[in-house]
Amino acid sequence: MQMPVETSLMRWMFAGLIVLHGLIHVAGFAKAFGLAELPQLTQPISRSVGVVWLAAALGLVVTALLLIGQARVWWMAGLAVALLSQGVIIASWSDARFGTIANALLLTGVAYGFASQGPLSFRAEYRREVRARLSNMPAMPVLTEADLAPLPEPVRRYLRVTGAVGQPRVHHIRVSWRGRIRQSPDDPWMPFVAEQYSFPAEPSRFFLMDATRSGLPVDVFHAFRGQSATMRVRLLSLVRMVDASGPELTRAETVTLLNDLCLLAPAALIDPGIAWEPLDSRSVRARYTVGPNTVGAVLSFNEAGELVDFVSDDRLAASPDGERFIRQRWSTPVHDYRSFGPLRLMARGEGRWHPPDGEFAYLEIELLDVDTNPGS
Repeated sequence: MQMPVETSLMRWMFAGLIVLHGLIHVAGFAKAFGLAELPQLTQPISRSVGVVWLAAALGLVVTALLLIGQARVWWMAGLAVALLSQGVIIASWSDARFGTIANALLLTGVAYGFASQGPLSFRAEYRREVRARLSNMPAMPVLTEADLAPLPEPVRRYLRVTGAVGQPRVHHIRVSWRGRIRQSPDDPWMPFVAEQYSFPAEPSRFFLMDATRSGLPVDVFHAFRGQSATMRVRLLSLVRMVDASGPELTRAETVTLLNDLCLLAPAALIDPGIAWEPLDSRSVRARYTVGPNTVGAVLSFNEAGELVDFVSDDRLAASPDGERFIRQRWSTPVHDYRSFGPLRLMARGEGRWHPPDGEFAYLEIELLDVDTNPGS
């Protein structure tokens, strides 16, 4: 998952500092083997210790490359090489002690890497949840015209327009996004990239977002597991900003899952948990039941048969700390249909709240990729 521009810039800058620290370590190797006159290094360095200086230099460069490549294990390499580097610095303390500052910065980055990529991170939890559900993926039958018979005509037409007919039914989808988000009309936009997996049959949904707020990384993880949901937000992968759960959030996330099915997995709209009510030639009402929750939405289509809006009065707007929820109309107008593999789906859209003082867009989003039933 590619990071927002601000986060990528910070990553490159930090990697540059690591490389610079590594190049300075080459001086110890050069001193040991007499490759250069370095009067600033007053203490003698044996050849065996000089080799360790070179190993630390190479390790630092490798760590920087792993960081630039967004390798999940970069922080492990960073921890090992920081300890190695500090060891040779201690051996030449009077000449190299200021290198401790660079290692302290590196260890700060390692701590963030552990928090954002390590076994306790949102990313690790996201991967575990997804892997567990992909381990026994069944073969999915093909969606046929006969399967569309119970659906209202606008929905049948939509499934044909998207190319879902003749494709396998949906066990799961993998989706990647980019966009920007804000809490209220007066708040600054936060750029983000996101990845999600949705499993309609279970149902479950896992949504992982990397956002940037005032130049600092923000991790967001939504998890919907059957009949319970959580929403957690951390600044710098460490500082808890939101930790929400409970029946109100579960109901809200049920609406989000229905929205996923409509926009991203049209073949899943034959789900028996969805009850349909035709309204007119271009709109229908859907009622979706998961456990104790039944949520509804009105779907609107254009002349071409494309879904262009999804409006629900069953979504709940969360307070900034995630402690309170307010029932509020929610809509997701979409447009710019494009091909994603065999399907033709919306590529751009908004999330809009409709409070009494006037609706506003809190989310602007672009669909980068969607894959139906990919392997692990």
